[in-house]
Amino acid sequence: MTTEPLNSKVKTILEIGPVAAFVVIYLILRNDVFVIGGTEYTGFVVVVAAFMPVFLAATAALWVLSGKVARIQVATAAMLLVFGGLSIWLNDPRVFQMKPTAIYLLLAAVLGVGLMFGKCWLKFIMDDMIPLKPKGWMILTKRLVTLFVLSAAANELVWRTHSERFWVLFETLVMPVVVFAFFVLQIGLIIDHAKLGPSKKKR
Repeated sequence: MTTEPLNSKVKTILEIGPVAAFVVIYLILRNDVFVIGGTEYTGFVVVVAAFMPVFLAATAALWVLSGKVARIQVATAAMLLVFGGLSIWLNDPRVFQMKPTAIYLLLAAVLGVGLMFGKCWLKFIMDDMIPLKPKGWMILTKRLVTLFVLSAAANELVWRTHSERFWVLFETLVMPVVVFAFFVLQIGLIIDHAKLGPSKKKR
């Protein structure tokens, strides 16, 4: 298996491509009803069923091409299998709409338990992608726990009070922007608590 750096364009296509395709196909088929094996399925459930293997294949491709996959991506793929499978089995799109809530609360719980024991498990989850000192990791962890809890609450509010179409656009367009903005706002923290490389000893 190769460990060479993955081309940025290929990486972007594998990470964003399936989500973008999901949204486009959903918007086309959302009002359709499909009869499969004598059972009626909404366009949403059919699109979820069709794109589950696409999402998983893209994750597998990332692993094969780059030699690694972020732990959070693995957890997301597992949640996709569970909630996507349940949505198809129960023929209820609402189960899939609960998936983001479960992911956010799981991450908040894992990080929160770590904080209770004075541990920073965020560094493990993020594969040490950000060079921070221990104090910086602890501060970022607390802020992320808050973000995840609020995101879970937002997901519950949106899917319960708005249309299915609104929820799809909210989760695929709005939430990524929110997460991106969150990390942009952490630039000051990263600068203040950056973990610098070992300085060279003077002769």
